[in-house]
Amino acid sequence: MKVEFAPLNIPLARRLQTAAVLQWVLSFLLLAQVCLGIIVLLIIYNYWFLYIPYLTWLYFDWQTPEQGGRRSDWVRSWTIWRYFKDYFPIQLVKTWDLDPSHNYIFGFHPHGVLVVGAFGNFCTNYSEFKELFPGFTAYLHVLPFWFRCPFFREYLMSSGPVSVSKKSVSHVLRKKGGGNISVIVLGGAEESLDAHPGKFTLFIRQRKGFVKMALTHGAYLVPVFSFGENELFKQISNPEGSWLRTLQEKLQKIMGFALPLFHARGIFQYNFGLMPYRKPIHTVGLYPWHMEVPGLVFELELQLLVYATATWSSSSIFDLHHSSWQGWMLNPLSKARDSHTSWILVGGPPHPCSSDPAPNLRAD
Repeated sequence: MKVEFAPLNIPLARRLQTAAVLQWVLSFLLLAQVCLGIIVLLIIYNYWFLYIPYLTWLYFDWQTPEQGGRRSDWVRSWTIWRYFKDYFPIQLVKTWDLDPSHNYIFGFHPHGVLVVGAFGNFCTNYSEFKELFPGFTAYLHVLPFWFRCPFFREYLMSSGPVSVSKKSVSHVLRKKGGGNISVIVLGGAEESLDAHPGKFTLFIRQRKGFVKMALTHGAYLVPVFSFGENELFKQISNPEGSWLRTLQEKLQKIMGFALPLFHARGIFQYNFGLMPYRKPIHTVGLYPWHMEVPGLVFELELQLLVYATATWSSSSIFDLHHSSWQGWMLNPLSKARDSHTSWILVGGPPHPCSSDPAPNLRAD
């Protein structure tokens, strides 16, 4: 195989973008282990007493990831995140206005390998989130085990992620006054094993907890699809039933997280490595739903995402406007009524959360 090296005359900005993504990937893969290694070295070389003050503080701070976390606008505003965003680049697209007097659950799809779109849009100050959703605060929920690693948990929380536990999601959704968004990657680790370029395998039907949380706290559900997420890495072939997939699933059950064997490009060449490909990511927020009965959500989200994928393949996301989305969404509702599905859509027919008059409805 001929190795394709990067040219020497690459602009400085692109080199900085590569460096920004490299540090993020290494932090994701290795920083937790490095933090644990520091603790081990302190113990081995009899400097364990230096760890006691932090351990004491950690005892009292242990629940913070389930109580809204401890984000730092200073960390979220690091220039490195601007280069991180521009590497792909990452763009957040709003199709509906949201009412800041309500709380929301963003059901994020797909997981991809490293959930790049979710981090870039909701854990840095360089996405369009503040401009598109003024008055809102987004909380990206991640697996609890990330917060069990001393030192690493502080770095992680500084960007805004919180635990995906029931207690943590409830803490966000029951905040008074509205304007809070729980971003939940619904497919989770299981979905990451199917993150192959050109393929969308979404795990929705098995996920019921987010619907129960929305019902309990009166939150609106917003399907969010990140186009391009599965194009960033390649995985070693692991079809259902293969020995590799069986091993990955067993390890996932034991450890609580998946181990996709991924690869993409390198720092100075384009053929192999752990750096993601430079593929654009467009994260699109769809219509907000306030459900009284959860039965419709799974079918609705599934149909929404299938439609979104088909639309993306045939036209630019910028050609999508309110009327095309809203018009299509009446069709599955009519079918649900005909099939005697048990559900109730609070407030009657679909309508934008804003006070603007609804556009003419049509199915494009």
